[in-house]
Order: sequence, then structure tokens, then C-alpha cells
Amino acid sequence: MILIDSSVWVEYFRGKNPLLNEKLNGLLDDDEVGLAAPVWIELLSGASRSDLKNLRRVLSALPRFYPKRTTWNLMEKWIEKGTKTGYRFGMADLLIAAIAAENDVSLWSLDRDFVSMETLRLVRLF
Repeated sequence: MILIDSSVWVEYFRGKNPLLNEKLNGLLDDDEVGLAAPVWIELLSGASRSDLKNLRRVLSALPRFYPKRTTWNLMEKWIEKGTKTGYRFGMADLLIAAIAAENDVSLWSLDRDFVSMETLRLVRLF
């Protein structure tokens, strides 16, 4: 299972990167795609009124992963580790990464902050 970050979904929906679209279509066909709850909400909140209903329908077909109480504790530990090593991460990115880590799944993102998180061994990138 691979959690897909908003940055990949946005690129996918733009349709300007054939390699990315081909790869994501393959993962979707193989039922390998999951959706972290913060990404789901971020995508819906950025959709136009005319696209919202269809987007909600499409996303509802994917398994959704939610934060737990332990997710927040993990994020707090990561903030401390990041601060000690000179990294700072946004709350949404920490939340998405922690959900992936707790569920032992990879994360696919185009966001450079996740590369830094992988460097610290917080998350496994696809």
C-alpha cells in the first residue's frame, strides 16, 4: 500500500506528466493506493464546486487512513528529532508522514520536506 500525497494528486489531475499518470494509474489498477485523511480533506477543499461531487466519488473508492492518539505522540517525537538536527516540518506534512509510518506503508510525494523526513528515517518514500 502506498499513501499518495496531495502534491502527486494535483500533478495527476493536471495530466501534464505522462510518466506520473501512468505510474499512478498502475497503482490504482492494482489497488495499491491509500489516502491519508488530511490529504483527502486537502484535495476536497481545493476542488472547484463543479469538480467536488465527482472528486468525492473517486476518492471514496480508496482505503482511508486516519490519525490515532499515538499519531500525535509520534509527531511530537519527530518535532524534537527534527529540531535537534536542524529540520522543521509543517503540521500537515508531519501528520501525513506519521499516518504512513504507523501503518507501515510507503508515501509518494513531490514535496521536498518528505525527503528530509526520510533522511531522518521518519518515513519510507515510494
